[in-house]
Amino acid sequence: MSHRLDYTQAAPQGYKALGSAHSYLLGCGLPLALIDLVYLRVSQLNGCAYCVDAHSRDLLKAGVSLEKMVMVPVWRDAKGLFDRRESAALAWAEVVTGVADSQVPDADYAAISAVFNDKELADLTLAIALMNALNRVAISFRKVPASVKAHLERQEGQSHE
Repeated sequence: MSHRLDYTQAAPQGYKALGSAHSYLLGCGLPLALIDLVYLRVSQLNGCAYCVDAHSRDLLKAGVSLEKMVMVPVWRDAKGLFDRRESAALAWAEVVTGVADSQVPDADYAAISAVFNDKELADLTLAIALMNALNRVAISFRKVPASVKAHLERQEGQSHE
C-alpha cells in the first residue's frame, strides 16, 4: 500500500470539519466503546485498513477484550458476547452502511428504535455516516495503518543492521 495524498494537508479545513463531527460524537453521551465498535464494523464492511487498525487499537485501550474484538465481523454468532445495545448498534451500522442496497427497511428502524432513544439513534447514525465518509477518504488516498508503518519501520531497521 502506497500513500497517495495527505488530505489533512491538502484540505485542512475540510478535514477539520469532519473532526468537528468526531468531537461532537465523543461528547454526545453514547459510550465511547460502543461508538468504536460501530466504527470498527463500518470500517470492516468498507475494507478500510487504516480505520480497522485505528479502532481496534482504540477498543483495546478502552479495555475491550481481544476475544470480543475479533468476533465483531460475526457478532450475530457470538451469543452473549455483545449486549442488546451493542448488537442493535452493529445491526444498524450494517444496514446504514449498505444503504444503497438496503434502503434501510422499516423493520430495521423499528428494531433499533426499540433499543435507542431518538437522540441516541440520531447520534449513532451520525457516527455511522462519519465513519463511512472517513473510510472513503482513507481508502481513496491509501492512508497507511499504524501497524503497517511500524512493521515497515522494523523491517527497515533490521536491514540497516
